[in-house]
Amino acid sequence: MPNPSAAMLVIGDEILSGRTQDTNTHFLAGELTKHGIDLKEVRVISDDAPVIIAAVQALSKRFDHVFTSGGIGPTHDDITADCIAEAFGAHLDVRDDARAILAAHYANSGQELNAARLRMARIPDGATLIDNPVSSAPGFSLGNVHVMAGVPTVFQAMVASVLPGLTGGEPLLSQSLRVMRGEGDIAAFLSDLAARHGDLSIGCYPFQHNGAYGANVVIRGHNGPGVDAAMRELAQEMGL
Repeated sequence: MPNPSAAMLVIGDEILSGRTQDTNTHFLAGELTKHGIDLKEVRVISDDAPVIIAAVQALSKRFDHVFTSGGIGPTHDDITADCIAEAFGAHLDVRDDARAILAAHYANSGQELNAARLRMARIPDGATLIDNPVSSAPGFSLGNVHVMAGVPTVFQAMVASVLPGLTGGEPLLSQSLRVMRGEGDIAAFLSDLAARHGDLSIGCYPFQHNGAYGANVVIRGHNGPGVDAAMRELAQEMGL
């Protein structure tokens, strides 16, 4: 059976403007790889409701899981929860369990649970809360869409809360070899190697060091012995 598939939806004008660097995609990709869920697509979109709704609907139909980051905070431009609810035709309102989590958090910190902060307790009907041990405000899962904060530390904590409950497949194994030859010199051999090992992914990533050209060749697959065999062939061809 193939591994479950996933897509990542990064939401935020600050990402598209270059003001904020997205690190959540890199983190999620690594965690999904270890869990045996294949990340197939990543989209970065603006804080535009029709765009978010359309993207959620399209991705949730194509993939087993969709992970979103950004837009679930307390300010007026945090519209992700509204859009997810609209995408699934679900009612959205402050939910008692989410309110209780926020009330306890702000009471302990001596801060007021005001109207703005209460926005973070608005959860679509039918959703399951995602635990947030960093700042308490929960994310949520609705259908196959997992809605999480954009702040990297919070996003990472939410991913750790979600993944144990998802069925994964075989982890993707990876080995790499650094060779001091140009891509053009090794392209023919890599094509033959890929043809002999059709169940593996073989990538070639060039670099330049002290004026000399080289490449990092990466072999990936779910079949450990197959990855080992292909890497041995590569090393032998490179004289290593």
